[in-house]
Amino acid sequence: MLTIPKLCVTVKLSSNWRGLLRNAVAFPNAVLQKHILGQHPRIAVLPPCKSKQTWSHQFPILKAPRATANLHCLSGDRELDEKINNWLEWDRNPETWCTIKDAIKAQEWDKLRSWLMGRLKFGTAGLRAEMRPGFNAMNDLVVIQTAQGLCAYLKEQFPDKKKWCKQGIVIGYDSRHNSKRFAELTTVVFLTNEFRVNLFQRYVATPFVPYTILRYNCLAGVMVTASHNPKQDNGYKVYWSNGTQIITPHDDAIYQCILKNLQPTKCSWDRNILIDNELLYDPYDSIIPAYYDALRREIPSQLLVANADCPLSFTYTAMHGVGYAYIEMAFPTCNLDEVIPVEEQVEPDPNFPTAPHPNPEEGEKVMKLSIETATSNESQIILANDPDADRLAVGEIIDDGEYKLFTGNELAALLGWWALEIYKMGTEKPDLAKCTMVSSTVSSMILKSMAAVEGFNFHETLTGFKWIGNKVIDEQKAGKKVLFAFEEAIGYMVTTNVIDKDGISAAAHVATMACYLRTQKCMSLQDKLRDIYEKYGFHTSVVNYVICSDVSLIKTIFKRLRTFKNNEKNTYPTSLLDGEFEVEHVRDLTTGYDSSKPDKKATLPVNSSTQMITFTFKNGFVITLRTSGTEPKMKYYAEMCGKPEDKRWDELELITRRMVKAAVDEFYEPEKNGLQLNS
Repeated sequence: MLTIPKLCVTVKLSSNWRGLLRNAVAFPNAVLQKHILGQHPRIAVLPPCKSKQTWSHQFPILKAPRATANLHCLSGDRELDEKINNWLEWDRNPETWCTIKDAIKAQEWDKLRSWLMGRLKFGTAGLRAEMRPGFNAMNDLVVIQTAQGLCAYLKEQFPDKKKWCKQGIVIGYDSRHNSKRFAELTTVVFLTNEFRVNLFQRYVATPFVPYTILRYNCLAGVMVTASHNPKQDNGYKVYWSNGTQIITPHDDAIYQCILKNLQPTKCSWDRNILIDNELLYDPYDSIIPAYYDALRREIPSQLLVANADCPLSFTYTAMHGVGYAYIEMAFPTCNLDEVIPVEEQVEPDPNFPTAPHPNPEEGEKVMKLSIETATSNESQIILANDPDADRLAVGEIIDDGEYKLFTGNELAALLGWWALEIYKMGTEKPDLAKCTMVSSTVSSMILKSMAAVEGFNFHETLTGFKWIGNKVIDEQKAGKKVLFAFEEAIGYMVTTNVIDKDGISAAAHVATMACYLRTQKCMSLQDKLRDIYEKYGFHTSVVNYVICSDVSLIKTIFKRLRTFKNNEKNTYPTSLLDGEFEVEHVRDLTTGYDSSKPDKKATLPVNSSTQMITFTFKNGFVITLRTSGTEPKMKYYAEMCGKPEDKRWDELELITRRMVKAAVDEFYEPEKNGLQLNS
């Protein structure tokens, strides 16, 4: 509530002041004080008032500030002017509203054009972007618009209103800045449309949202998180009623519904609806025990006994995210001793003070504190979740003080073997012909090699767990038991309790696997990895990236690769190092071209909005070049798959490293294009 001395009330307020004051009532915070108190020090910010008074007393929550005549901009671009006026009319967050207004005053048209002329679209991990004003960023208005579009689409797909209030949706959020707020604004939209909303009232790990969908038979789910991105980012994952992230046609259809529902309704900003609402539930007390009970039942009883007697100790980091509380529950559930926490990183902190890029996939540069903690405590295994705890990195300390940080592909080899092992332990008559494992096309083909020996089915998908999860559903419908799925970016689905990557259950399984190997086989994780390569063939991979924020340059780089010979279509590089290593075939999932197929058409889904080309060489080397869906990176995924009888592991390793360097130099041309190499 704002109060102004009566002397001031008699003065006619300009439309600028009225807009600020209207926002002030809705959002009485420090931002407001910066913009208003600096102009009028006699205005005080007081607790909100529910009563509707006249302007001379207390101020109700009114409409959002409108683009009135004196705010009308003259950028010289009619379309931009329309977007600006839309923003000023629709946005009721004082910080973002005033930032746009300040940009208008400063005539920063290029900035406004970059912020307002585009719109966030669903990528490999839903919506994800920097938190700032603009239709292509994460902010209150974009979240409300997204929620309104999703709600409208759910109404179309599930026209029976009884399902809205009985099944409803589930919403969770992590510990990032604004995550709780974005979750609550989403909740407001659905409650005002008479949907039951299962809103977790505390931070949760991402896997609990898809788990809740299946447990409660929800129509959809939303998780507010930017996973491992820097602190200025946030995101919005959408799950369908099958418990997996949305893919085509749902993502495109939801986007179209968003475009049809851009203007917030009168109620969309009013969080008072969250108070004592009969359609609002907190699923935490029901879901958490059920999740851990399901986790325990997936582990054979003899392994639970072995866990209790295991001498290993485990060091754990949450990377300043939400994982520690849930790991603390997971370990005793599986009869494991409590973890040794990396004290500086286990509590949620949205500023990520010790890890500005809180991605455990990055290796030693972000795992330094974990290694130090493990070493000082003589702990043998390091477990690291990313901030929303859906991914897992693992390290192993060697006796002489050395350590091994496993790549995503290496850990997948171990967990793939483990999933097969516990299936055999817990099944009287295992039938591998009815079993399946799944991985993304940029991940190691180690599961494919295992399938060739063991007789289970293997499938590859496009990049991202949204594709993997939906393939898992397809296999289940076909009567197959899915044992394991993964993507190289340290994402693992060890059971189908959650049809998404799950860093909590993966950590429990890695710890149980390590205990089993130590107590029953006298082996370390590294010993077992070598054993796997002996049986299925040596697989060595390199996953890295170059940094490039210039979208037009990225398009130019990939266009050159597609028109390599005299600018002709579908002519790609045919070799590396002046013909020393020859290309056997090329697959381009941006255009749909595949030279290995008789009709030259790729069988995996094509996406023209992302760049992705795979080169397969005659010596067995494969490299995929791909743009990131969440960060300004051009990634490359390379692997050499050896045969079981080929024991020239060191030689294969050297050839792989040499070919990777040549491919990056010749295909991306980092020096010519001014690209920043990741060390």
